[in-house]
Amino acid sequence: MKIRKKLIVLHTAFSLGLGAILLIAIRPAMTKVIYGAEVDQAMSVMSRVIAHQDAFEDAGQLPWRISLGVDATRDLPDQLVYQSRVEPGNTVPVPSDGFGAGVLYWNPLTDEFLLVRARSERAREKIQLVYLLVIVTLIVGYGLVAAALELFVLPQHVYRPISAMLEADHAVSAGDREHELIPPSEIPADELGAIMRSRNEAILALRENEAQLAYALDRLEHTAADLHKKNHLLETARKNLEGADRLASLGMMSAGIAHELNTPLAVVKGLVEKLNRDQHLEVTEIALLVRVVRRLETLSEGLLDFARVRPPMNTRAELASLINEARTLVMLDRKEPITSKGVLVNPPEDTGIEICGDPDRLVQVFVNLIRNAVDALVESGVASPTIEIRIEEEIRDEDPWVAVRVIDNGPGIDAELIDRLFEPFVSTRLDSHGTGLGLAVANGIVREHGGLLIATNRTAEGISGAVFEVLLPQNR
Repeated sequence: MKIRKKLIVLHTAFSLGLGAILLIAIRPAMTKVIYGAEVDQAMSVMSRVIAHQDAFEDAGQLPWRISLGVDATRDLPDQLVYQSRVEPGNTVPVPSDGFGAGVLYWNPLTDEFLLVRARSERAREKIQLVYLLVIVTLIVGYGLVAAALELFVLPQHVYRPISAMLEADHAVSAGDREHELIPPSEIPADELGAIMRSRNEAILALRENEAQLAYALDRLEHTAADLHKKNHLLETARKNLEGADRLASLGMMSAGIAHELNTPLAVVKGLVEKLNRDQHLEVTEIALLVRVVRRLETLSEGLLDFARVRPPMNTRAELASLINEARTLVMLDRKEPITSKGVLVNPPEDTGIEICGDPDRLVQVFVNLIRNAVDALVESGVASPTIEIRIEEEIRDEDPWVAVRVIDNGPGIDAELIDRLFEPFVSTRLDSHGTGLGLAVANGIVREHGGLLIATNRTAEGISGAVFEVLLPQNR
């Protein structure tokens, strides 16, 4: 329902209610006026009846009625009858019975009651005229008030402000910023005007926020472009650093190669010179020559594996199966020391976790880690040498990762070597039977898979040993 119809209904209902209340309020007074007029008329008739009782009979068509004897008190309350006997010679007013009000008289000489009821048609007509005038006055007053409201008050103070507010809202919906604010001249100085001013303030605050947001977005675009440029520069610098790091690694590796080759080559040189002098080699010398040549072959294979660039593979495989395969290979390769020293290599729990990557390369990582742990335990001679392999899921920076930990109870890693453990040709007791490239190769493979290889010592009180942790992303 529109506001105009609502207001019409409201002030119509108000006027009708006011009229009903007024009519109800004056009704007792009007009834009392009629009652008084009819009682006065009945008393006048009563005085004439008492004076000329034989000359009056029950009135019939006359505006009064006269009752004698028992008929006079038949329908009257006992209190009125009693009051009439208490006041002999006086008349007692009697309420209207529908015909009219009256008076009751008791004659103590004859012990008879005389009831006279009168109906004042003139008084009733006057009262009806009063009611009619009141109703007409209410109707005329309602019409004048409604006309004044509809012509002068509501259009200026209600309809016009609401129309201005609607037009401004339509301008907001249409994107017409020139007309989205209500002009101050259209805002009245009342509660509706306060709402309109609050609306204008909200629109201005909204536009200010939009301007700030647009400025922030512009700054963000410039920042994003600048970050893109800087990322490009950083990527270029990273590639340059990779080249420089590769050259540095190449230099370190060259020094390592020279060191690793010098000793076996000196042995080979001496034996070859002996053969050149037509001297026969002893059995022990032949065995030494074979070991030196195998050492050189192992070194060559390690160098090729370290430098080899393979095409990336992305195959889904169960992690526990890969670790068990690596464990089997190590136990076959190190069968004699494992058996003689009683090294216990516990298999990992089958968690069902799968990983995406190159299965063969990952097996190579786990072979290197398990083999190094076995060699460290065999050399250290600890009691109850044990290797535990654990697979656990982790959340890092809200991304799912899987961690594989190879834990032994050996002597641990030397503190001075732990920071450069994954550099080529860093030989420790963890890699004393290899070439010094096993951990470097393993670290490179893990990095190819987007992961990390971390080496630490066990920190629990009274427990020594090394912990190698392979962290691999699951959503690769």
